[in-house]
Amino acid sequence: MWRDRKHGEESPYIPMGPFKLRLPFVHYKFEWADYTQGLLMCAVDLSAIPLMIEILGMPFEVALAVVLLNGILYLTHHLLGDPVVPGWITPAIPLIMLYASQFPEGVERVHALISFQLTLGVLSILLGVTGLAGKVVSLVPSAIKSGVILGAGLAAVISIFEVGGRFESFPWTITIAMAVAFYFIYSKHFNRIKRKNPFLGIIGKLGILPVFVIAIIIAPIVGEAPWPNIEWGFSKPDFITLWNEYTIFGLGFPPFMMILTGLPTVLATYIVLFGDILQSKALLDEADEARPDEKIDYNPNRAHMIFGGRNTVMSIIGPDVTMAGPLWAAMQVIIIERFKEGKKAMHSIFSGSGSFRWGTNTGLLLLPIVSLVEPILGIALASTLLIQGFVSVRIGVLESKSYRDLGIAGIIGAILATKGATWAFAAGIILCLVIYGKDFFKGEDEEIFLKD
Repeated sequence: MWRDRKHGEESPYIPMGPFKLRLPFVHYKFEWADYTQGLLMCAVDLSAIPLMIEILGMPFEVALAVVLLNGILYLTHHLLGDPVVPGWITPAIPLIMLYASQFPEGVERVHALISFQLTLGVLSILLGVTGLAGKVVSLVPSAIKSGVILGAGLAAVISIFEVGGRFESFPWTITIAMAVAFYFIYSKHFNRIKRKNPFLGIIGKLGILPVFVIAIIIAPIVGEAPWPNIEWGFSKPDFITLWNEYTIFGLGFPPFMMILTGLPTVLATYIVLFGDILQSKALLDEADEARPDEKIDYNPNRAHMIFGGRNTVMSIIGPDVTMAGPLWAAMQVIIIERFKEGKKAMHSIFSGSGSFRWGTNTGLLLLPIVSLVEPILGIALASTLLIQGFVSVRIGVLESKSYRDLGIAGIIGAILATKGATWAFAAGIILCLVIYGKDFFKGEDEEIFLKD
């Protein structure tokens, strides 16, 4: 039982090979504060719906079914021993959108997404089982890694501001909401005053939820969205149409050639998501140091097997544009900050991450919450992509080790955001060969950033 954990030990679990099964109320304490927050933050999960409507032409209820299936699989991380709040592969979403858009809308585009997600899932599982995950990424030159992550950030911003993009539909709401979001998340001034004001401290811990609340109010006032029509009862996901018209059960298996066609974008996506693996480890190491009463076991290979399994399963029962990622960074930070406050605030890291994800799944089933945020889902998605764009550009630039790396990365990023991953990798390989020659993999390190 969770109460029997001794100081310095791991939370109790049932061994299952590389996995460690933990059940709520049995192996970890259920945290109602995190569960309640999850009820509201399911709005972020729901913001994937406009993407699937746009890319795949899905009806709302069918896209809701995909979100709900994805939500159920989110639970596998903490249940099987991965102490994280999982989420999308957010930085890669623009890359995946760009890739899928190359195919005609309909069966061919759905097949392209199925083969892409299946390939990514199987690749992740293989790397996790063999323990080769870190070695694969270490072989990629810094300039190419930098360019891929930078390009993902540029693609995110371009997708919002291009002709026909979401900014044209919600200019005032996106402008106001993003000004507030960047102030809450990145402003030094807000970071300073929230430490002195308990109310602002609570606002700061809610991630981008306050931005959604502002959008719900502002969008109708400026005439960019209707007021929410609150409905009562339970949501009605359409699983029958999903499986008949958007999966291999109704459409058959995609042609093998599509798997080969998607490999460059799959590799680019994997490079991006590996950054989340590194971030997970850094955050959990910090939490482990702050709370000596609980030993936190984070295993990147186990994480690969879990999110690889999620992608593989989703490719069969409900292909998803957002993909299954290893980390929801914003919420992981919020959970860890509360965890650091001590055992009374959060008994175990699994208590917080698990209870939160049970909350988001409950929220997806409640029609009042779904109907409240439905009018501003496009704005919610734009906010998520712009924030991710900011982070990806910053991280992408910092991946470079020299001024030559930066120049190569800029070209790769621009090509990736406009022409796709195949052209970007080709340009990156040629540039690294021409500039670095026999030092292709090594490159050069001029320690141009403080972190170096």
